[in-house]
Amino acid sequence: MTTTVTERREPAGAPPGGGSRRLTERVFRIRESGIIAVLLVFVAVTTSIQPSFLNQQNLQFLLINTTVYALLALGETMVVVSRNVDLSIGSVLGLSAYVSAGMFGHHPGIPIPVVFLIGLGIGLVCGMANGLMVAVGRVPSLVVTLATLYIIRGIDILIVGGNQVVAQSLPSGFTNIPRATVLGIPYLAIAIAVVIGIGAYYLRAFRSGRELYAIGSNPEAARLAGIPVGQRIFTAFTVSGGIAGVAGVLWAAQYQTIDSTAGTGYELTVISAVVVGGVAIFGGSGSAVGAAVGALLLSSINSALNVLGFPQLWLEAISGFLLLLAITLDRIISVRLMTALRRRSPGVGT
Repeated sequence: MTTTVTERREPAGAPPGGGSRRLTERVFRIRESGIIAVLLVFVAVTTSIQPSFLNQQNLQFLLINTTVYALLALGETMVVVSRNVDLSIGSVLGLSAYVSAGMFGHHPGIPIPVVFLIGLGIGLVCGMANGLMVAVGRVPSLVVTLATLYIIRGIDILIVGGNQVVAQSLPSGFTNIPRATVLGIPYLAIAIAVVIGIGAYYLRAFRSGRELYAIGSNPEAARLAGIPVGQRIFTAFTVSGGIAGVAGVLWAAQYQTIDSTAGTGYELTVISAVVVGGVAIFGGSGSAVGAAVGALLLSSINSALNVLGFPQLWLEAISGFLLLLAITLDRIISVRLMTALRRRSPGVGT
C-alpha cells in the first residue's frame, strides 16, 4: 500500500527522491527546452520574413506585452499543478484595473503604492472566495471559477456602467511604469522576471510548494501522507487572485483606457500559455519558468501576426491549436513515463 502511494507521487516531482524523480525531472526539462527551441525558430522565421520584427521598439513592446501574461501565468501555474484551474483571472484583472485606476480620478494625489495595494486587495478577496468554495465546499474548480468569471465580470459592468478611465486622469508617474527602461530593457520586464524566478524557486524548494505537486499527482495519496490539501489549494487560489489583482493595475498603466471589457478572454490565453509552457493540465508537473516562456511564445505570435498583417482572430485559433497539441503531448509523455517507471520498479503495487 505504501509503495503504491509513493510510486504515484514521484512522477509529479514530489518530495520523494530517487531515480524515478530524476527521470521525471529530466523528461519535463526536455519538454520546457523544446518550447524555448520553438520560440527561437519562430522568431528566426518571422525575422527572415519581416526584419523589423526584431527592432528595439518592437522588442520593448513584446516584453511589456508579455509581462501581464507571464505574471498571470505564475498564479495559474500554482493552481494548475494542484490539479485545478482558475478561469476567473481575466475578470479579476478587469475589475482591479478599473477600480484601482479610477482612484486617481476620485482621489487626486493618491500614492501609486496605495493603488497597487487596492488592486492586490481586490484580487485577494476574489481568490479567497474561489479557494473557499473549492477547498472547503469541495466544488470542482472548473465550476467555481467559471461561475465567478461571470459574477465578477457582472460586478465590473455594474460598477463601470458606460464610463471609462482615460489616460488624462492618470498621473505620469503611473503611466510611465511600463515605459521606463535600462539598456533598452523595460524595468517592468526585469521585475516580473525576478518575481517569476522567486515563484519558481518557492514551488521547487519550499515544502508547501512541493506539496502542490504531490496534490496534483494524487490528491488522495497526498491526504494519506498528511498533507493539508485544503489549506494548500486555498492558498494557491488566493495567490492566483492576488497576482491577477496586481496584474490589473499593471494592465491599467500599460493601456491607460479602461472600461468594462478590460481583461476579457485573458483566462484562456493564460491557460494556453501555462500548458504550452510545460505545466500538465492534469496537475503534478511543470514550472513557473516554463509557463512564462509559454506566455512569451504566445505574445511573440501575437506580435508577429501584427507585423505580418494577419487578423487578430488568428491568435485565438493558434492559441487553441497549441493548447490542444500541448495537452495531447503531455498525455503521451505521462503514459510513457509511467510505463518507464514501472519497468524500473517491477515490484511496485504488488
